[in-house]
Amino acid sequence: MADDYLVRIGKLIRDARQHRGWTQTQLAEALATSQSAVNRIERGNQNISLEMIARIGEALDSEIVSLGYAGPMHLRVVGRRRLSGSIDVKTSKNACVALLCATLLNKGRTVLRRVARIEEVFRLLEVLNSIGVRTRWINDGVDLEIVPPAELDMESIDAEAAIRTRSIIMFLGPLLHRLDRFRLPYAGGCDLGTRTIEPHMIALRRFGLDITATEGLYHAQVERAVSPDRPIVLTERGDTVTENALLAAARHDGVTVIRNASSNYMVQDLCFFLEALGVRVDGVGTTTLTVHGVPEIDVDVDYSPSEDPVEAMSLLAAAVVTESELTIRRVPIEFLEIELAVLEEMGLDHDRSAEYPADNGRTRLADLTVRPSKLEAPIDKIHPMPFPGLNIDNVPFFAAIAATAQGQTLIHDWVYDNRAIYLTDLNRLGGRLQLLDPHRVLVEGPTRWRAAEMMCPPALRPAVVVLLAMMAAEGTSVLRNVYVINRGYEDLAERLNSIGAQIEIFRDI
Repeated sequence: MADDYLVRIGKLIRDARQHRGWTQTQLAEALATSQSAVNRIERGNQNISLEMIARIGEALDSEIVSLGYAGPMHLRVVGRRRLSGSIDVKTSKNACVALLCATLLNKGRTVLRRVARIEEVFRLLEVLNSIGVRTRWINDGVDLEIVPPAELDMESIDAEAAIRTRSIIMFLGPLLHRLDRFRLPYAGGCDLGTRTIEPHMIALRRFGLDITATEGLYHAQVERAVSPDRPIVLTERGDTVTENALLAAARHDGVTVIRNASSNYMVQDLCFFLEALGVRVDGVGTTTLTVHGVPEIDVDVDYSPSEDPVEAMSLLAAAVVTESELTIRRVPIEFLEIELAVLEEMGLDHDRSAEYPADNGRTRLADLTVRPSKLEAPIDKIHPMPFPGLNIDNVPFFAAIAATAQGQTLIHDWVYDNRAIYLTDLNRLGGRLQLLDPHRVLVEGPTRWRAAEMMCPPALRPAVVVLLAMMAAEGTSVLRNVYVINRGYEDLAERLNSIGAQIEIFRDI
């Protein structure tokens, strides 16, 4: 029995190491041990203490075992179950985290409606609470109230929570108006390869922000005499880069023009929120934003972030891979139109309702009904582009969809260094995906999915894609350590169960 547990633990460690992209030698160096010892551990041929397991988990950023609190969450999935009925799309994860950062601009009370109760939000709340911001869930835990202090206590910042979210980088824009000097932990989040903060700095230096990085911290200093004297041109049309520039411009006393700006859904939601704070933003939905800054913001504001187009795409993909008829309600349709156009060319049978406004009064919603369809591989490759192109975060779902279609589909995920590699995890479930290079995957369909037990990929969207394939597979699958899914989805397993899935949540003893 003990030998069996050692083999199982060794397999978990091996999977976590491979997902991190490390060799046995690299793990051995992190643990100050030998490669041969790591090899024995992974084969289950060496006794291993709880302390060593915990050290390995810390080195690999994977909760292989937890001491003193509930262990990592796993999912047991019984596949080949048809989905039916209807399901509502939750509010946008990416909009909610941007709005939480934006509340630092306001001295007054902010209420955000129907905030996504996800790990990414929880981590940001822990950081905000640690620096003195009062937050509480109200209205039976549906809405969130945020009240900032007169002075932020940056010396008490919760570094452990901060490094588990890349969203912490969006503190830079608001904080440069409140503090002359401050420190922030390095941004974390999904393992998607190397991503520098230089595009952020190119924009924020124009507001006098200078940063040096040492020992896991960004050391920030603000020169008040510096302000933009010409339009800010972003070197990448990134969502968080645009949001940081907007947050900096919001309290700049003057007019700031931001060019090559993202016009994606979370950026638009942030613009609408800034308008509720009294900041005029011209050009919302375009690549040139003109911000009329307000040096002091002290208002009580109530705002409703819009629904999440990526969650809508997740639910649409769930219906496609399980060959189900499903109605997805409250879909932010303007941010899913390219995806639907591609799917229509592939043969997707679906209807959409008349459009109606979201609670923010600006975003257009519709209800989608998806039916079982015989899909053909698209003629052209699937690749992301800045909005209004195919959403970067929706690309992975096309791997699962293409695997159900007849023919070969080329997916070119050019934005992130590692994400396409994680899609090949679908091969463990019967998929036929060939990695051409770190950014391109060739998908052969149709697929006869089969059950498997595996570690959750360390990137949010590929992790959900694996879960969807398990839902389509014959038999019972296990997906281990799903924290990354909980970063971006609220109660996903329970909600999928409500429309016919059979997913059990469990933890190791």
